[in-house]
Amino acid sequence: MDIKEFFRNDRFAMEAGIKLTDVRPGYSKAEMTLTPDHMNAGGTTQGGAIFTLADLALAAAANSHGKLALSLDASIHFFLPSKPGDTLTAEAKEKHVHKRTGYYQVEIKNQNGELVACFDTTVYRKDTELPFCLNH
Repeated sequence: MDIKEFFRNDRFAMEAGIKLTDVRPGYSKAEMTLTPDHMNAGGTTQGGAIFTLADLALAAAANSHGKLALSLDASIHFFLPSKPGDTLTAEAKEKHVHKRTGYYQVEIKNQNGELVACFDTTVYRKDTELPFCLNH
């Protein structure tokens, strides 16, 4: 099983229309084209949809080492609104990695390359082996 196939089991992200487009050790990209179903009552993208996009990108980057990594904390900062038809891309980068912990930053940009949001998170790595490892 490869890492993209593994994350297709993330039903919530798949139902939201998120696709992993690139995964390498400590790095990933995911994208989502927004529909009316992603909008909040104010007519802009629901923050939870953007958080889910960032979270899937993080999960792929953090788990690329072949050990189950789970978020310890996460924060997101929103800068620009988005609307149906926009395509958002989340790019996750590993900034610090240790045997048990890792720190990741995810930038979410729209199709024009404008920064929509930033997501920062720390993960904890368990001993649980995953069916892939991109480091080997």
